[in-house]
Amino acid sequence: MLQKIIGLTVRDVRFPTSLEQHGSDAMHTDPDYSAVYVVIDTDCGLKGFGLTFTLGKGTEIVVCAVRALEGLVVGKSLQDIVSNFRGFYRLLTSDGQMRWLGPEKGVIHLATAAVLNAVWDLWARAEGKPLWKLLVDMDPKQIISCIDFRYITDVLTEEEALDILMNANEGKQQREDQMLSHGYPAYTTSCAWLGYSDQQLKQLCTDALQNGWTRFKVKVGADLEDDIRRCRLIRQMIGPSNTLMIDANQRWDVGEAISWVTRLAEVKPLWIEEPTSPDDILGHATISKALAPLGIGVASGEQCHNRVMFKQFLQASALQFVQIDSCRLGSVNENLAVLLMAHKFKVPVCPHAGGVGLCELVQHLILFDYICVSADLSGRMCEYVDHLHEHFSSPVVIRNAHYMPPKVKK
Repeated sequence: MLQKIIGLTVRDVRFPTSLEQHGSDAMHTDPDYSAVYVVIDTDCGLKGFGLTFTLGKGTEIVVCAVRALEGLVVGKSLQDIVSNFRGFYRLLTSDGQMRWLGPEKGVIHLATAAVLNAVWDLWARAEGKPLWKLLVDMDPKQIISCIDFRYITDVLTEEEALDILMNANEGKQQREDQMLSHGYPAYTTSCAWLGYSDQQLKQLCTDALQNGWTRFKVKVGADLEDDIRRCRLIRQMIGPSNTLMIDANQRWDVGEAISWVTRLAEVKPLWIEEPTSPDDILGHATISKALAPLGIGVASGEQCHNRVMFKQFLQASALQFVQIDSCRLGSVNENLAVLLMAHKFKVPVCPHAGGVGLCELVQHLILFDYICVSADLSGRMCEYVDHLHEHFSSPVVIRNAHYMPPKVKK
């Protein structure tokens, strides 16, 4: 791993998904799925590829932030980075001047995720493995050395995290074999974007059921009566035994969320996702407590800034489902911390993947979580959206509504 990084390029890539209402929800009515795409070049010709996800306008701002980080990356060898990955993570997130733009949140953190995703990809390619396999084969102490525990030791120490990984060694090979043969369970969001017509919704549900899908998510939050009608329609289409989730994308105030979801309880949703501001930890806790008697959990995380916020969500019992994101947090490093905290608090992780490249990225993390951390599939599934995979050299593979582990470098 003596490859020296000699260059970093970044591109603003946008897709006009708003034209057909793909990705539309109550707050983001016209998203153009976009990516800030980073390529790291080395002196031996090996490259690393990474991205972060955006919705169109403003992508150029994240590009500028990546360029601001470039000087912290170029000139280092891969060995320099991975031998002290915690230090490299902190170098990017704690620059004495640039951290003022965060710290560890917003545009600068999205840029950090893109850069770090490319570094992890470079490491996996150097080892000749897909990322999930690189992580699974790593010594637990090396995994721990990649994590910045600053600000979370009051709930998870390095020693506790190491114990979690060591305890999961039992049955690890069997779980890896299980994933290779059967895959990781997924749910689909692609049937019920808010801008889709009833006819489109019916056809997509019919097709999904024929393809083996049993878990469906519906966008809600714009109009209560329309939500009731659409959720009844979806429930009728998928039947009483299949799983239904609803997602408001931060549309409501706390009281409004409780009353609105109570009206939708008849369709028996497993969870309400992002019912209010993604920053309102205590608001989520209030909603969780109010909806518990209805058997409806609260899920969030796709716009949770960092591990510290996840720590507080878990401390406050504000979430029944943790939704990590490969591009919102600081790449693999920070997501590892959240996976371990979620395990300690016994909260299942169901990653967010609604965006270009997010399925391709997060599949590696959720495979690692099952094989090396949670050892449990109860209440767990990973989001899937059926858009734009054709633009990737190694697109995600879904078989029988399960993510099949990548067998080539991501």
